[in-house]
Amino acid sequence: MGFGLIIIGDEILSGRREDKHLRKAIELLSVRGLALDWCEYVGDSRPRITATLERTLASGDVVFSTGGIGATPDDHTRQCVAAALGVPLVLHPEARELIKQRILETAGDDPVKADLTTADNRHRFHMGEFPEGARIIPNSYNRIPGFSVRDHHFMPGFPVMAWPMMEWVLDHYYSDMFHQNAQMERSFLVFEAPESALTPLMEAVEARFAGVRVFSLPSVGDSQRGDLYARRHIDLGVKGDPEQVDAAFAMLRDGVSQLGYLPVDPPAA
Repeated sequence: MGFGLIIIGDEILSGRREDKHLRKAIELLSVRGLALDWCEYVGDSRPRITATLERTLASGDVVFSTGGIGATPDDHTRQCVAAALGVPLVLHPEARELIKQRILETAGDDPVKADLTTADNRHRFHMGEFPEGARIIPNSYNRIPGFSVRDHHFMPGFPVMAWPMMEWVLDHYYSDMFHQNAQMERSFLVFEAPESALTPLMEAVEARFAGVRVFSLPSVGDSQRGDLYARRHIDLGVKGDPEQVDAAFAMLRDGVSQLGYLPVDPPAA
């Protein structure tokens, strides 16, 4: 079971808004000893969203989806989930009650705004129409809930709502998975070395240490990070099983030295 993230919305793909969910999802998973395995961006296209969900629902992964669960014409996620599952949308009774509470809270002493039969308020109840069998995700910001089906969890695109909902899902459903697979990471910098010269060494390290993966992050130079990073370099390292990382790191570092390159420790964070 891996963890995935689907970010839905034309505004992300067009650049009108900058995605903030990816970095936050990585953070929320990391502090719980978990990791994000994949992420996809999807525009506001019902066929494309439905096809994506049909595939991910069959994957067995835990999937968070942000965006498109409102009740305006460009919100399609609720309908696409129902289509992918082959079930109808139904007004969830708990969602209806939560939306009702929100309407009454915001209406104050205005009897017209508190009238649940007005066109505006009837439209608001559409936000509680979820695929049949869905479960509620509480929304601590304004009561309007998200929903879960299987191990897929759907929430609004607004970070102020989505991030607490994501935390609630993790802590409510997946706490038994926290910190089950300890991970460790170590790296160093190598200057003016072509990746092709280092590849056989990287492959040899992974072949010897089954619980470790080698990573190579090349850069043409970034003076904004400081003088050390201004030259062409590679951030080279290992990550994985803490019991194997130190030995794998030593093998990688020694191998780089034997190839005639000088490993340089990055500055302390």
